[in-house]
Amino acid sequence: MSEKLKIKVTIGDRVYPLTINNAGEEEGVRKAVKKINDLIKKFEENYEVRDKQDVLAMCALQFASLQEVKTIYSEQDGEEIEEKLNYLSAILDAHL
Repeated sequence: MSEKLKIKVTIGDRVYPLTINNAGEEEGVRKAVKKINDLIKKFEENYEVRDKQDVLAMCALQFASLQEVKTIYSEQDGEEIEEKLNYLSAILDAHL
């Protein structure tokens, strides 16, 4: 059984201790932290922000909306694939 790892990450000038399951998970967490901090910096450079909480809320909205858009496109792609498979199945049935 693998041992849990304790790491610390910094998001928006605050340190957060985390416990993770393995080194692969650590890499994913650190990449996510970098994306968040890069987005924080971008928002702070491009918008007049009075409170770090506002920037963090904007980051959360950005990431959540990207995830939702991916889900919507994934569902649409799945429906399109199912329609094409049903069409191909009907063609094969007609010729068998």
